[in-house]
Parts: sequence; C-alpha cells; structure tokens
Amino acid sequence: MLTAPVDQPLNLTTQAILTYGSYAITAILLIVAARKGIKQKTPFFVLIILAAAFGALFEPIYDVGFMLLFYIPGMWMTFTAFDIPQPIWTHSGYVVLYAGPALFICDRINNRGLNQAGLFKWAGLEFLCSCTFEMIGINGGAYTYWGPHAFRIFQYPLAIGVLETAQVICFSVAAAALWKRTSGIAPLFGLFVLFPCTFYFANFGAGAPLIVALHTTDPSPILIMGASALSIAFALLLIWGASYLLPAVRREPQLADERLPLAAATSV
Repeated sequence: MLTAPVDQPLNLTTQAILTYGSYAITAILLIVAARKGIKQKTPFFVLIILAAAFGALFEPIYDVGFMLLFYIPGMWMTFTAFDIPQPIWTHSGYVVLYAGPALFICDRINNRGLNQAGLFKWAGLEFLCSCTFEMIGINGGAYTYWGPHAFRIFQYPLAIGVLETAQVICFSVAAAALWKRTSGIAPLFGLFVLFPCTFYFANFGAGAPLIVALHTTDPSPILIMGASALSIAFALLLIWGASYLLPAVRREPQLADERLPLAAATSV
C-alpha cells in the first residue's frame, strides 16, 4: 500500500509563487467582478468570488477522496482536517481556478446567449488552466496526488482535470440559472451553498469510480486505468448534459414536432 509522503519538504519558492500569484489574480478578479456588478447593478459576480473562496474550507474532503497531500514542512497553513494541513493559498486558488472562469461563463450565459459550442470552448479553456495550475504546483514541489492514479502527464492525473472542468461547468450553469430566475440580493447568497454542492456533485459523482478504485486494497493498474477512464467519460457526459440546460440552446427536434400540426393543417 502506498503511504502519504508527509515528510516530503515543501518547495518554499513554489509556495511563495502560488500564494502571492494567486492572491494577486484574486484581487484583479474582485475588481473585475465589482465593475461588472456596478454596471449590471448586481452583487452576483462578487458573490461568486466569495462563494468559491468560502468553498475552499471543504478542500480536505476532496484531498481524502482523491489522495492529495500538500507538503507539510514549511507550509503557511490555515487549519488541519483529516490530518491534512491546508495551505493559505487554497482559498485564492479556488477563486483563480473555479470562480474566475465561472464569472465570465455566467455573464455570457445570461447576457450574450452562450450556446453549446461556446460552453464547450470554455470547458476546454478551463481544462487547460487546471492542467497548467496543477502541473506548476505538483512539479514545483508544493503538493502531490500520491495515490496510484493513471494517465498522468507531468505527474498530473488527467482525470482530475476533466472532473474539475465538469465541476466548473455545472456550477456556472446552475449559478447563471439562480441569477436569472431570482430577484433581489438575498437569493444570491445561495451561491455559498451551490458551490460546494456542485463541486462535490461533479467530483464525487462523476469521480466515484476513480475514488473507490483508489481506495481499494492493493488496486491493480488495470483497475485504476478503467476507473479513471470511466470517471472521465462520466465527467464529459456531465458537461454535455449541462450544455442542454443553457437558455440559448435550441431544441430542434421539439421545434420540428411543433411544426408538424401546422404543416398538416396547411396540406389540408
């Protein structure tokens, strides 16, 4: 059985880069969110940022599921849960990776009629951002996915990136719907609950096969590869399904059915 590398030294330079860099980007995103909110007369965009930062409090649950460990010696930590210390940059990291894309996706869903193709492009961008951020953190010596993950590139399990992408897409579509279908400020505070719900809905739902396989006794490489592939497929199906919840999506079969009575009447 693999054991968590709890004594692995933390690269202090990488810690500084992740901390100062992510908080600087968070500050920029807050300014962007505030300007969008003032222009559109809503606190929605700022609340998205705050909801993601708040959601980082529950990161230890994710760490246990996917066998992620932040290197401990020298860490600037906030708290410990499940014997996993949490670095100070998890809150800003959540904002950069999850709230940042969601902010722009929600704006385009409700104000620019984002269609399926556009949503898939955003999903691709989120996947690239996730890979870039995590590969820097992993190879820079800040943390590791220490479990027997398959399909790694530069030590980063690709299944994690696809699951994170599905999570962001689900959160964005659900948050946009909440914003569009409610009035006033109070309902928008539901974002603080919606974020962890969609986070674990996607990661622990589509990722369930992978999580179980990782925690089996002496998992075989074939089992891990199969579970990873299945979780990737589930995540892609989740993204595809979420795209049909977009307001801009035209349901062509339904429209065709609606034209049948008119065509029949005309022929008569």
